[in-house]
Amino acid sequence: MRYTANKLAGYIRRGIPEIGIVDVEPVVVDEISISLGSGPDGYRASFRNIEAYGVSNLSIVNVRSDIDSMQFQMTIEIPKIKATAQYQSSGVLLLIQASGAGEYWGEYEGVKAKTYFKATPYQGDDGMTYLTVDQTKMDFSVKEIKMGVENTANQNAIIHAAMNLFINTNAQELLKEMKPQLRTKLTEHLHSFLQQLFDRIPVEQWLD
Repeated sequence: MRYTANKLAGYIRRGIPEIGIVDVEPVVVDEISISLGSGPDGYRASFRNIEAYGVSNLSIVNVRSDIDSMQFQMTIEIPKIKATAQYQSSGVLLLIQASGAGEYWGEYEGVKAKTYFKATPYQGDDGMTYLTVDQTKMDFSVKEIKMGVENTANQNAIIHAAMNLFINTNAQELLKEMKPQLRTKLTEHLHSFLQQLFDRIPVEQWLD
């Protein structure tokens, strides 16, 4: 099963232009938001047009499978992911009015993800066996995070520096706030990509 998983990793890295699966990167997430504190002055930030690079440079380090029930679990490691986004914020951060907008960047090192999917086989018109993905789950952790904001509007240099200091000092907590939405969006991407693969590549080729 490790051989099959490495096939999947290869497809993720390079895409499969022959069957219409191209431009694996960047992974694009439309929008996520975070909320820190309550009340009218609570800090709120939204991140739009998130583009992540480095996701395809993954290694599958563990595989568990049950072919009879078509259930699969994989542990994935990614050395480094770089992300950019447009952000907009409002509210008070560290007793400073932190409303503004600009560009967000993040570097995530030592990413580990656990993924699970369950599929149902069916026979195609060509007589081969294909899969429909019924369920997909994933969770992830990040060992080291660097992030910040640039080209901020309506902020002076002192506020800008204070925001970046707060962001990097509390990077894991900020990721924790982002994680539920981010996990949902990435699970949707994974589900869609797996279904694209399984629609085009029969089980017989996966398990040869």
